Amino acid sequence: MIRLTRLNHVPIYLNSDLIEHIEVTPDTVISLTTRQKLVVLEKAEEVVERVIEFRRKVARQAVEPPRVELPAAGK
Repeated sequence: MIRLTRLNHVPIYLNSDLIEHIEVTPDTVISLTTRQKLVVLEKAEEVVERVIEFRRKVARQAVEPPRVELPAAGK
């Protein structure tokens, strides 16, 4: 999920898989696959960058082995 800000400055966390397209009218309007529209303060380019970074993070976690904390020797 990505964090965005509504026009009234209230944060919202959006499942980026639901984004159908983004318009600049001049506000940033995000159309979702659910037919809902969100107007946010972030520029369209910033929304796209957040989606890309989120997906990179998910992909990294999928290929990296989980880190396991081992107890210290002698304890």
